[in-house]
Amino acid sequence: MTEIPALSLDDVRKVYPGQPPVESLRGVSLRVMPGELVGIVGPSGSGKSTLLHLAAGLDRPTSGTVRIDGQDVTAMSDRDASGLRSHRVGVVFQQFFLLPDQTAVDNVAAGLLYRGVPAQARRHAAVDILTRLGLGHRLGHKPRQLSGGEQQRVAIARALAGDPAIILADEPTGNLDQASGRELIGLLRYLNETESATLVVITHDAHVAAAARRRIELRDGRVVSQ
Repeated sequence: MTEIPALSLDDVRKVYPGQPPVESLRGVSLRVMPGELVGIVGPSGSGKSTLLHLAAGLDRPTSGTVRIDGQDVTAMSDRDASGLRSHRVGVVFQQFFLLPDQTAVDNVAAGLLYRGVPAQARRHAAVDILTRLGLGHRLGHKPRQLSGGEQQRVAIARALAGDPAIILADEPTGNLDQASGRELIGLLRYLNETESATLVVITHDAHVAAAARRRIELRDGRVVSQ
């Protein structure tokens, strides 16, 4: 039986209207298989952020097909695409986007809210994943009481909590100091090797890119190597 890719893009183009129109992606095709740790690299303006938004189902391509866990997002209604995203995709942003007045546990539990998970089960899952990520002693702390590296771990825990088919990380070390960045790289590799998490990391950081099992390079909206 053929294994289904966690993520696939087939001849994907994205054009933003304007004078002149901006073609951000130009016929991108790629596959990410379950259990892979993939780094997507390229200079500013190469289309990395556009690719992430399409891969997460946050935007639609102008043409081509995006499939998440074998399901064609481009053929779905906005409601169905949102449902698929909430169940099968975890996204980690550079800015963390944690709720400032909520504890680490509540921030992670909030990621399960739209999946219909009962409150007690949400909290139990949040405690479990935070403990596995080394934050068992920080469960009741709010974001302002956490270091940048700890906040990023909470954001990763939130993405992991629903056991998604794929986790997409956008410049995850961008707001971290060098030491915290190294710790995060180690964490990503640990999640991939020990928990078989499927990870796609968009990065300018050479150390993050070097940690990936496979690199996909974008230039001018095209894949030039993978």
